[in-house]
Amino acid sequence: MYFIGIDQHKQYSQMTVLDEKGREIKAGRVANLRGDVERFLGGIVSDAQGVVEAGRDCYVVTDMMKEMGMGVKIAHPLQVKAIAKARIKNDKRDSRILAHLLRTGMIPEVYQRAASNREAQRVLQLRAFYIKSLTQVKNKIWSLLAQQSEEVRMEVDKRSSVFSRRGLEFLDGLELEGNDKKILGSLVKTYRQFTERLKESDALVKTLYKEMEEARWIDTVPGFAVTLSVLVAVELSDINRFRRVEELHSYAGLVPSTRSSADKTYHGRITKQGNKWLRWAVIEAVYPAIRKDHDLLVFYKRIARRKAANIAKVATAKRLLTIIYKILKEKRCYIPYKRNENRLPMIHTNGLR
Repeated sequence: MYFIGIDQHKQYSQMTVLDEKGREIKAGRVANLRGDVERFLGGIVSDAQGVVEAGRDCYVVTDMMKEMGMGVKIAHPLQVKAIAKARIKNDKRDSRILAHLLRTGMIPEVYQRAASNREAQRVLQLRAFYIKSLTQVKNKIWSLLAQQSEEVRMEVDKRSSVFSRRGLEFLDGLELEGNDKKILGSLVKTYRQFTERLKESDALVKTLYKEMEEARWIDTVPGFAVTLSVLVAVELSDINRFRRVEELHSYAGLVPSTRSSADKTYHGRITKQGNKWLRWAVIEAVYPAIRKDHDLLVFYKRIARRKAANIAKVATAKRLLTIIYKILKEKRCYIPYKRNENRLPMIHTNGLR
């Protein structure tokens, strides 16, 4: 068995091949092309295993080497650095360290997503880009209008919305001095273009929703609509990779940081280490959820009263993740708790009985 450490870059990778005793067989820089990789590895492809650090382009090499019949692991970059600290850092040393860690079974491996799941991620990330860009354009327009004369600002204040269809027509006809008229026109035109692109990306998200049964199950949970349901389903990918719900909480970065010394233990803020998109989605769903579900509202208020609103928000987000974990494991929709009007309200597990 041979072990290949791969320090990947955009156009090339530094590869180091070790045998089972840790002896270096060969090392060199190889272009990220199948033909070049096959020539470099020669006849050891069928009896080799590789490892590459997680990154934006890591699946380029991973997919290529899998097609060649090799086993490939994706390593968690932060954990690799924690295991193998080095004062001197270069491509050759990094690839050799990866190969040694693979040989000794010490690779902190990350989950490998299917090609279809990665494609769905790109759809959602594109939508997030358009949302962020629209917000930036809006802020630019507001900033420009705030610097105009009192008469212009008063006209703007009379409008209920300057970003509705009529509001944009109002901005088109607004008379500003100097180059400000052209700047406003350019910003409005950019806003319209991004709005059209956002509609196109929304259509792609709706297509994913129709194709993903998991997203439709999540949509039955209070606080989740089409976009958030698809986002959570895509980021989770396969719920069976989490053996316990606590692992899912940790994956979303919703567990408190802990410092322990002697007999004292301090729990701080949430780690925020994990899947930022999943964490954002469940936290975003908290307020819509407590408006729709009475028992979630009682749960939120009880914690907010004893501790703080932000702590209650995180706790409710964890409760929502627990619900999602349960319904995906059982492959069913969320079942709201039916309250007996003759009894007092009670805290329960929100459809998880």
